[in-house]
Amino acid sequence: MSDAATSRLDPLKWGVALALVAAGIVGNSYYADQSLLYRVIALLLVAVVAGWVASTTERGGAFWQLVKGSRTEIRKVVWPTRQETTQTTLIVVVFLIIMAMILWAIDSLLGWLVSMVIG
Repeated sequence: MSDAATSRLDPLKWGVALALVAAGIVGNSYYADQSLLYRVIALLLVAVVAGWVASTTERGGAFWQLVKGSRTEIRKVVWPTRQETTQTTLIVVVFLIIMAMILWAIDSLLGWLVSMVIG
């Protein structure tokens, strides 16, 4: 199918995807007396089908390429080791304690000065 034909069918595909989502919501409330497990499985299946229909559109395909590119970039990230994470966390905690003490001292000093002025 050509790109022009695909682009013309995109609104119809989005409508189908939206109708599937709406049917899932309505069906979930209609079958509220059924087991939660069955309803969740049905909703997941409807969501997968709606996602697949949406991914066949031009924008859906672009979104899917973005997701795949993001996964590739995440794999390139150099994550810190456990030791680096622990050291950084300890530095932050110590810094917060020091700042809390400084702010407490300033607050106490200002409170003392105000009480001296007020009497």
